[in-house]
Amino acid sequence: MKQVINGADLRRMIVNAAASIEINKRSLNELNVFPVPDGDTGTNMSMTINAAAGDLRKAEDPNLEAASKIAASAMLRGARGNSGVILSLLFRGISKGLKGVETADGVLWARALQEGVDAAYKAVMKPAEGTILTVARLAAAKATEAARENNHIEFVQEAALEEAKIALANTVNQNPVLKKAGVVDAGGKGWVVAMEAMLLAMRGEDVAAPEAGEPVAATKESADFSDFDTEDITFSYCTEFIISRENDKDPEAFRAFLSQLGDSLVLVDDEEIIKVHVHTNDPGKALSEAVTYGSFVTVKIENMRLQHTEKVMSEQELAPKIAEPEKPLGVVSVCAGAGLADVFMNLGVDQIISGGQTMNPSTQDILEAVNKVPAETVFVLPNNKNIIMAAQQVDALTPKQVVVIGSKTVPQGVTAMLSFNPEGTVEENTQALTEALDSVDTMQITYAARNSDFDGYDIHEGDYLALYGSQLFGTSQDIKVLLKSLAEKVRDDGKEYITIYYGEDVKEKHAQKAADLFANICPNADVNLLSGGQPVYYYLISAE
Repeated sequence: MKQVINGADLRRMIVNAAASIEINKRSLNELNVFPVPDGDTGTNMSMTINAAAGDLRKAEDPNLEAASKIAASAMLRGARGNSGVILSLLFRGISKGLKGVETADGVLWARALQEGVDAAYKAVMKPAEGTILTVARLAAAKATEAARENNHIEFVQEAALEEAKIALANTVNQNPVLKKAGVVDAGGKGWVVAMEAMLLAMRGEDVAAPEAGEPVAATKESADFSDFDTEDITFSYCTEFIISRENDKDPEAFRAFLSQLGDSLVLVDDEEIIKVHVHTNDPGKALSEAVTYGSFVTVKIENMRLQHTEKVMSEQELAPKIAEPEKPLGVVSVCAGAGLADVFMNLGVDQIISGGQTMNPSTQDILEAVNKVPAETVFVLPNNKNIIMAAQQVDALTPKQVVVIGSKTVPQGVTAMLSFNPEGTVEENTQALTEALDSVDTMQITYAARNSDFDGYDIHEGDYLALYGSQLFGTSQDIKVLLKSLAEKVRDDGKEYITIYYGEDVKEKHAQKAADLFANICPNADVNLLSGGQPVYYYLISAE
C-alpha cells in the first residue's frame, strides 16, 4: 500500500483523472436532467482538467508543490462552466494544502482535500446540498477520519472514494429535481470518477486516454501585468512583483504606502498572493515594505528611461499584450451567431467572445478578451448562467478591474447594453445594467437532445422545446404550436416590445411567419425581427 506521493505521482494522478473524465464525458453529460443541448457537465469538467494534464505533460520532473501549482493554474484559466470552475477550485485548494512539501502522506493529503473543499465553498454564494460540493465535502471529512486510523495515502484515498460514492448515491435524495428524474448529480459523479482514477494512479495503474474524441484543451499561462504607458516619464523605474501572503497585514495599507512612492499603481490580491505594479524612483523602498507581507515569488524592475529590463530575483515570462487604457469603461459580451454579435457591437460592446450553449468559453478565453479592451474597467456580459462563474475568476488574473453582470440570456445582455452609459461611473453602470436584467423576459425554442421525463413533460429526442425564462414552457412536434403559446403568454402579460432573433437553421421566410404570428396575436406590441444566426436555438425572443 502506497504511503506517500511525490510530484511525479501527483502528475500521474491528475493525468489519470483527466483521461477517466474524458472517457466518461458522455455519460456525465447524459446525467444532466434538463434535455436542452448544452456545454454539459462532462464536457466542461473534461476540458478543464485536460488543461492541467496538458501542462503537466510538458513539465520536466516537477516536485509535488510545482505539480500542484501547474495543475491549479492551468485549471483556473481553462475552467469552463460552473462544474469546471468548481473542479478548478478543488484543485486550487489542494495546491494550497501541498505548498512547501516534497511528499504527502495520508494526513497531509486529507488536509489538502479539505483545503479544496474550503476554496470551492467560498466561491459559491449559496451552496446547495446534493451537488459536487456535497460529495467533495463528505469525502474530505472521511479522509481526515481515515488518516487518524492509517497514515498511508492510499488508505486515505480509498476511504475518501468510498465515502464519495455513498454521498453521490444520496444526491438523488437531496435535490428535488434529481429525485424526480431518478439520477445522481453529474458534477458529483465527475468528482467520483476523478478520485477513482487518482486512486488507480497511486496503485500504479494508468487510465488510457481515448484515441478519438475532442482534442485536449490547450491553455497557456498569462503573466500578471501588461506594458504600461511610459511616454511621459516622471518616475524612472517600472517595478513589478508578486509576493505570497504569509500574514494578516492589510493589502490596502500597502496600497496607500505605494501610492505615496509613485504612480501607475496597480495592486491585485487574493488569499494567496499580492501582485503589484508601480512606477517609482525608489524601488528599494517598495521591495522593503513588500517583504513585510510575505516572500517574493517574482520581481522585475525596468529602467524606463534607458528602456532596459534587468532581472532582479527570478525570470518572468513575457506578458501577453494588454491594451493600455484609452477610456474608463469597456464591455465584453458572450454570444454565438454573427447577427447577435453585430447587435452587441452596434450597442457599444468592445469584444465579442463566441460561445454560449454547447461551447462555454473558458476563463482564459474571457481573460484574453478582457485584456484586449482598451479600458480601465471592463464589464463582462456572460449571457448564460453556465458561464458566470468562469467570468468571475477573471478579475484576479488581470490588472484591469473586471465587473461581471449576471446576465443569463442573450436578451438580458442586449437589454443591459441599452442601459450602458460610457460616461457614467462604474457604480452607476453596475447598478443600471444589473437592474435592467429583470426588465426583460426571455423565451427560447430549441430541440430535445435526448428522451426525458421532466417537470411533467414526456419529452422525446427531437421534439421542439419552448423555455420561458429558465422554466420549460412546453414541448411539441410542431414549432408553430409553441410559437402561438408563447405569443399568447406575451399578450396576456401586457408586453409592449418584442424582438425575435432567428437562428442559423431557420429560413428568413419562416422567421417572418413567426414574427407575423406574434404581431397578429399581440396587436398592441412593437414586434421586431432580426437574424441572430445562433446555433442550437431556433428562436430567441425578448419581451419588455
